[in-house]
Amino acid sequence: MATPVVVDFPLRGEWVSPNTPGKKVPSHGTDMLGQRYAYDFVRTDPAAKGMRFYRPSTLRYLLLGVSLQECFGWGQPIYSPVSGTVVDAQDGWPERNPVHLARDLAIVLKHALTFDLRRATTLQPLVGNYIIIASADGYAFLAHAQAGSLLVSPGDQVSVGQPLARVGHSGNTTAPHLHFHLMDDRNLTQAQGIPCCFREYEVYRAGAWLSVRNGIPGDTDRMRKL
Repeated sequence: MATPVVVDFPLRGEWVSPNTPGKKVPSHGTDMLGQRYAYDFVRTDPAAKGMRFYRPSTLRYLLLGVSLQECFGWGQPIYSPVSGTVVDAQDGWPERNPVHLARDLAIVLKHALTFDLRRATTLQPLVGNYIIIASADGYAFLAHAQAGSLLVSPGDQVSVGQPLARVGHSGNTTAPHLHFHLMDDRNLTQAQGIPCCFREYEVYRAGAWLSVRNGIPGDTDRMRKL
């Protein structure tokens, strides 16, 4: 893998990354849409083991689903990982509420089998509400944002750490989360992924928070940025 580009961590608080190039490459099992080195960030319950991202019981989640308002990560602010110019920003794609595993998986599978990238007039059924920022080191792509939460428009200049939107459940997603990757082209259907790492964050290990610089999170890391 080429030397990773250093970017800022795009969230605050505690998160995990179940899909990360720190586990495998391609991190999402495909190079399509420039996501070879992509990250997914999910906010989970720090008091519980595993990937529980909701407050109600697991039984309720599996049988009835849980509302977006009951998910730890939904609505959390997303911050710009780079400085640059917004070249694309699409809002208005609806979120599914409640979050229901069987329904959400069925939609993901349907898109995998039937979505035609060559004929599509929009990629929002896959990526939901999203932002693309042109930076000196590539194009930063942030997806699945909360409907109506985007704070920037094409042409806007943004700086590192500037609020962009909020974490949502739009597009191909089975839980509210942020999808982030860096790529070499603003056109998702032509882009190739660029490896990146995060300038500074902390990981929880052996009962203590440890500082990490220029790190690539692993899929079992519990991480935070204050």
